Amino acid sequence: MDPHPNPIDPTPNGVRGGFFVSVVRIENLSKTYTLGKEAIGALKQIDLTVRDGEFLAIAGPSGSGKSTLLNMIGCIDRPTSGSIWIGSNAVAGRTPDELADLRLRMIGFIFQTFNLLPVLSAEENVEYPLLQMKELTRGERRKRVAHYLEVVGLENQARQRPNELSGGQRQRVAIARALATRPKIVLADEPTANLDHKTGSAILQLMKQINQAEKTTFIFSTHDPSVMDMADRVVEVNDGELTEQGIFKTWDVREELALLEEDFEKLLVRAFNELSADELARQHEHLRYYTRKIHRPPDEWADQTLVR
Repeated sequence: MDPHPNPIDPTPNGVRGGFFVSVVRIENLSKTYTLGKEAIGALKQIDLTVRDGEFLAIAGPSGSGKSTLLNMIGCIDRPTSGSIWIGSNAVAGRTPDELADLRLRMIGFIFQTFNLLPVLSAEENVEYPLLQMKELTRGERRKRVAHYLEVVGLENQARQRPNELSGGQRQRVAIARALATRPKIVLADEPTANLDHKTGSAILQLMKQINQAEKTTFIFSTHDPSVMDMADRVVEVNDGELTEQGIFKTWDVREELALLEEDFEKLLVRAFNELSADELARQHEHLRYYTRKIHRPPDEWADQTLVR
């Protein structure tokens, strides 16, 4: 008897009596690697539920297990023990071909290094995963590619190859490729790590807009505070264990910088009108000292609702 009579069910667990819809459910998941004679516990008894449409960050230092957890959700690696459901689809017991089809139809991937095929144009890179969806005609594929290139603002760069695009544009192509199969979930592994701050912020804003407009679930592996600030929820992994869950937003330094700018403007006005040279120098040094010493204790940071 076929253990998976309906191999891919794209519909996640439904809402029942006001309960939220989940697209990922993980129960008691562990992953152990063997290195020589030593067993390395990469993940230890993880329990996690991801809501439909969530913008979730999995945070932690290098080597903490966050990328391993992302690989488990992406059906790239198999757990040593425990269970994973993608929507209503149990991952356990599926053949490699069944897992590949599950990934194709349910999960999109965005990588730190973009992973674009250098010999293909932007539109050909976006179309590439669609070639595996035999039910789509060539015209349907082209229409979908054009739509998602427009979504990421690259309709005028469709025929350019990756080496003709900036880093930010390459990541936009990768986002369009991830969305082209219309997945329920997009997994993003350190998507801003190879981008400058301005470009990375623009990419994050784009993904947040797509998340809100198309209700696509985004799950990030990251240690970037900008990603954590924008996330609906942050879960933290340390030494393979899920240690914190909740919303965590760091203190926004822009508020303090705005106040400092206002103080400098007031000081300049007074300098031209009433302050002596000595008094002006003293107040200027005070502001410089204050700028270096700015700090707020953690209990004054915004939206700190971590649950340990």
